[in-house]
Amino acid sequence: MGARTKARKRALDVLFEAEQRGVNVAAILEERLAHPGHQHPLPAYSQEIVRGIVDRWRELNVIIEDASTQWTLERMPAVDRNLIRIGAWEILCNDEVATAVAIDEAVELAADLSTDDSASFVNGVLGRIARDAPAIGSTSADD
Repeated sequence: MGARTKARKRALDVLFEAEQRGVNVAAILEERLAHPGHQHPLPAYSQEIVRGIVDRWRELNVIIEDASTQWTLERMPAVDRNLIRIGAWEILCNDEVATAVAIDEAVELAADLSTDDSASFVNGVLGRIARDAPAIGSTSADD
C-alpha cells in the first residue's frame, strides 16, 4: 500500500470515527494530532484531506447528493459516504491528484472496507462528480 493510499485510509478513519462518535470532525483531527495513542502519527496528507473536507463540508455534501441520484447521504453506508467525500475533495480541490487516481483509490478502499456493492456505487457517484467537475467549479462558492 502506497503512502498516499495509507494517508487516505487514515483520513477515512478520522472521518468515520467522528461520525460514529457524533463528534465534530475537526475536533477528532486535533485529538488525533495531540494524542495519537498507539497509532503512528497522522500523515500530512491525511491532515490535508480532512481539513480540506471540513473547509468545504456543506459544498461537498450538496455535490455528492446531486451526483447520487437514488441515495441521500444519510442512506449511504458511512464508509461509502466518507470515501466519496475524500474522492470528491481530491477531484474538485486537489490539483496534485489525477481524477482517475482519486476514483480508483476510493473504489479500492470501498472494495476492501465496505459492502459488496460499495465499489460500484462509489465509482458511479465519483464518476458523475468528475464528469460534472467543470460545471461544479464554475458555480461553486468558496466558503
